[in-house]
Amino acid sequence: MQVIPVFLVSFFSTFYGIYAGEEYGNAVVDKVISVYDGDTFRVNIKDYPPIIGEDMPIRIAGINTPEIRGTTGYTQEVAQKARKFTQYQLKKAKIIELKNMRRGKYFRIVADVYIDGVNLSRVLIRVGLAKRYDGGPRPTW
Repeated sequence: MQVIPVFLVSFFSTFYGIYAGEEYGNAVVDKVISVYDGDTFRVNIKDYPPIIGEDMPIRIAGINTPEIRGTTGYTQEVAQKARKFTQYQLKKAKIIELKNMRRGKYFRIVADVYIDGVNLSRVLIRVGLAKRYDGGPRPTW
């Protein structure tokens, strides 16, 4: 009988669970690497091993902001404002928390993002730079 190392069982169980859309709790961001648009950015996650915690793409759960690429006019203006707003909010935050983490399509982490205890998606909606989004057809701008 072949013995499978415990770390491999744990890794594959976790990988399968993440891929299957299960929730994986909360984490604290160590460093923001970049902001792609108003609802997507990359981070290093505190206390996670580099293979799963460095340069990780994060998608803010429950919202959609206009895409940076492929838009023109008013939509492009809102997209730029949303990205700058998100950059500013993440930069000034003392603590960035990722809550209710799960994997979404494109293998990104989808999470409720809190900056100093405030839900970032609610702020983006309140200032008119995001719309609620549940994974169906994207809202129009």
